[in-house]
Amino acid sequence: MIDSTQYLTPAQIVAELDKYIIGQHDAKRNVAIALRNRWRRMHATPEMQKEIVPNNILMIGATGVGKTEIARRLASIADAPFVKVEASKFTEVGYVGRDVESMVRDLVEQAVNMVRIKKKEEVKVQAAQAVEDIILDALIPPVSQPAPRVAPSVGFLENENKEPETDQELNERTREKFRLMIRNGELDERKIEIKVSQTANPGIGVMAPGMDDVSMMNIQEMIGGMLPKKQKKRKVSIAEARKILLDEEAAKLIDMDEVKEEAIKKAQDSGVIFIDEIDKVASASGKGGSGPDVSREGVQRDLLPIVEGSSVNTKYGVINTDHILFIAAGAFHVAKPSDLIPELQGRFPIRVELQSLTKEDFYQILKFPKNALTKQYEALLASENVTLSFNDESLEKLAEIAFEVNSEVENIGARRLHTVMSRLLNDILFDVPDKIGANAHIAVTKEMVEERLNDMVKNRDLSQYIL
Repeated sequence: MIDSTQYLTPAQIVAELDKYIIGQHDAKRNVAIALRNRWRRMHATPEMQKEIVPNNILMIGATGVGKTEIARRLASIADAPFVKVEASKFTEVGYVGRDVESMVRDLVEQAVNMVRIKKKEEVKVQAAQAVEDIILDALIPPVSQPAPRVAPSVGFLENENKEPETDQELNERTREKFRLMIRNGELDERKIEIKVSQTANPGIGVMAPGMDDVSMMNIQEMIGGMLPKKQKKRKVSIAEARKILLDEEAAKLIDMDEVKEEAIKKAQDSGVIFIDEIDKVASASGKGGSGPDVSREGVQRDLLPIVEGSSVNTKYGVINTDHILFIAAGAFHVAKPSDLIPELQGRFPIRVELQSLTKEDFYQILKFPKNALTKQYEALLASENVTLSFNDESLEKLAEIAFEVNSEVENIGARRLHTVMSRLLNDILFDVPDKIGANAHIAVTKEMVEERLNDMVKNRDLSQYIL
């Protein structure tokens, strides 16, 4: 069952999204409700759980307004498997039904990785203990049989009543001393020889007629499991050996059948699939036609059973897509949402129109989000011990220039800020650390922004700045 502690209330979800995405409150509210409904469904009566289906969302808005970022952050907040696909890729070389199913297989792969990481964390202490023992065995091999006790020397009166140490006891005492040294990192640089498992390669590369990708993967996995495991000796430092061996030992402690079962359930109950550029598979006329339109409509018809709810075969087992949340997005400059086939339109009942970004939005995007570009550049230069700072006037000017360039050339939304910031700071990034040394402080002012970027607005041939 979904853990209620991981699921925030709709208001809390919007507050989390606000930390990274400026504006678009309508979109945030709708995805927050959709996410909370996951928790509500899992706490409904068992007979109703099967009946409650997610309200898939269609986001409509120009590029760079935050559609993808909303979906990605949503999955991160929910600790849910997340996959982003571009609908247009299914039209590249015709369309094949099982190609569309690949997005569900990718989702299960994501879920397996998430569950495996969680399980590894649970057995980390136990695995670390096993790794310590392996490293100790390489440094000081244990004594298996106790050596006979040595009789005390004649005249050794002060220890007359004390039995001498056996080789095994001495070995154990030495090993405990070295164990402490290993834990404290005192021996990290010492080289030892370890055995590393190598995955056997079944060497099958030809697909038989009628065999799909899943069957091929299952056969390779089966033959790979039958082949003997190869071990290769490597001489590495203790620090490196600890990393290599920790993964191996943790993998031995994890029950992969349990991981697969949990991952399938996680993908089914909380998976999010984001289908971008869905407008590219809509026919502008809305009535199909010939040539590319046939392929586009074919992709829509292949998407339909996945979104409606169907069983997809993966190498980890069969997954049902009934309760996966699908979020589709597109600019819809040429085609309209109504140009999608009616059956697919019906599977995206919630429609959200995202607003184009204003000059004020650009200013806030530069200043407030946790991942703001200004904070990213400050962190990059801080690694060279150079302090970078922006005042409010400089941020307002940057926002104004980005907005003007978007208005005059092509509106690429917040992505324009990457162009503007790169143009502004490229010379500084090049001069550090050769000309601008450590402990320097660079204050970005309105005058500096005007001096370096005004030609972007004045120059009408702005093609070199279009991303």
